[in-house]
Amino acid sequence: MATQGIEQPHIQQPPGRKPSGSRRKPTDASLLTPFVFLAPYLLLFIVFIVIPAVFGIWISLHVWDPLLIAKPWVGLQNYTDLFSSNSTTAGPFWNSMEATGKFTLYSVPLLVVIPLVVALILNQQIRGIQFFRAMYFAPYVLGVAVIGVLWRFLLDPNVGLVNYYLGVLGLEKVPWITALPWAWVSLVGATVWWTLGFNAVIYLAGLQDIDPELYNAAKVDGANRWQRFVNVTLPGLRPVLLFVVTVTILASANMFGQSYIITKGAPGEETTTAIMYIAETGLQQFNMGAAAAMSYVLALALLIVSVVNFAVFRNRGD
Repeated sequence: MATQGIEQPHIQQPPGRKPSGSRRKPTDASLLTPFVFLAPYLLLFIVFIVIPAVFGIWISLHVWDPLLIAKPWVGLQNYTDLFSSNSTTAGPFWNSMEATGKFTLYSVPLLVVIPLVVALILNQQIRGIQFFRAMYFAPYVLGVAVIGVLWRFLLDPNVGLVNYYLGVLGLEKVPWITALPWAWVSLVGATVWWTLGFNAVIYLAGLQDIDPELYNAAKVDGANRWQRFVNVTLPGLRPVLLFVVTVTILASANMFGQSYIITKGAPGEETTTAIMYIAETGLQQFNMGAAAAMSYVLALALLIVSVVNFAVFRNRGD
């Protein structure tokens, strides 16, 4: 061809500019930059999470009374006592674990389903929707002490407003916080009212992240409202559901304030949760070694539940 043998002109790179195919070698400063930004968090994580966790394990291996100087080493004795029928801590601890399991079983389904329904309603384009979103979330910003005192005042069998109005209507008074199953109804009801706004906001964010074209395509295919919910909404919310279910289980299993303030563990010790009993053992009986062992057994149980939860949702995703 005519162009053969013609020398191609040499294109000179601008001064100080490297060829486009070359990569700049990272400097030591650029490699350290991410760690500099992570340093504050890592410091807080080590000081408030890692060190207390390790120190807690050390405490659980001793007879640890903070009022005494001597703290004898007992090894795994505090753990084996929790599984021994002759131990004074095993029975009450597993009863409190049973109470924790009951509360979790009663509250988690409601805190998964009801906030989803609320989020579906709040996701509609209606007038004043921002006001209703704020109203549903407002109780969550209150502290557990406020919630406990409020519901204790409302549900008190003798002077509570709920029983007062039941009496006005000619109905029999209900032992809301002194008898079963009403004590569980009170605790679960107060907790659902208090925390459903948080889960609803999480659901709402997930709903707004679903592509509207998917709903339009489902309508074109003739899907009704329920079919669109099952085949579009729920699959789109799968990551959100995993987060909500996991966080709700962990929060319910760590319930303390509501039972401590509203029912005080009554009737008897039926609503004494594991966290309540651990706090009583460590802070009132000053048996912090046994309390630490109980807390790690509870943590292990929650870890197993979380792993199972992740496995279930992952298999559904497949």
